[in-house]
Amino acid sequence: MTPAETWQNELISIANPDKAKILSSFFKTGKGEYGEGDIFIGITVPQNRNVAKKYIDLPFSHIGTLLASPIHEFRLSALIALVLRFKKYKDEDSRAQIVDFYLAHTHHINNWDLVDLSCPYILGEWCRTHSHDILFALAKSDNMWEQRIAIVSTLTLVRNGSFSTTLTLAESFLTHKHDLMHKATGWLLREVGKRDTDTLLHFLNTHAHHMPRTALHYAIEKFPQPTRAHYLSIKKSQ
Repeated sequence: MTPAETWQNELISIANPDKAKILSSFFKTGKGEYGEGDIFIGITVPQNRNVAKKYIDLPFSHIGTLLASPIHEFRLSALIALVLRFKKYKDEDSRAQIVDFYLAHTHHINNWDLVDLSCPYILGEWCRTHSHDILFALAKSDNMWEQRIAIVSTLTLVRNGSFSTTLTLAESFLTHKHDLMHKATGWLLREVGKRDTDTLLHFLNTHAHHMPRTALHYAIEKFPQPTRAHYLSIKKSQ
């Protein structure tokens, strides 16, 4: 039995069919929904993390086996392992290999939890000390999940006081057609506002009139009620 098979079998041993049904519904796996065809076996994130941490030092080929699986929790486990590996190894070469592997497999990072639980801690952390060009390249992708990776990765930058890339990407996504991107954009704007209210207010004063309502609601969530009411009263331009 290969290490990847051992890893998969350990995950299968803690699967919960009842939980799988709940997760399948929550992550919109029905026909025509954003997670169409995704397969859940019913494992919580803490349970998955307890398993994944045992396998962080496996060769990338074994991690890639789980990441290519149609089973959601296998892909999530692979990504958790990559995040833990990135935190463990702080040298440039090791981290560069993880970033390259991650970018080569973004087509398997195809639901919002897979994005949100991995990209800030790998790409976001990498971009703290490296060019942000990889984020702008992902933002130009035709793949919504790669676009979400681009802006959610900036969470790490925002937490470290760097807002410009978040604001640039947020502006570029104001005309996006998918609500999941509006939620991500509003979330990241809100995170900017938690650290620099004036910066968020300036963005809103410039763009609120043509922001998607979901993005606007998320962005102003932490403001006092009168401020929220003011921005919600702004008529959205066509």
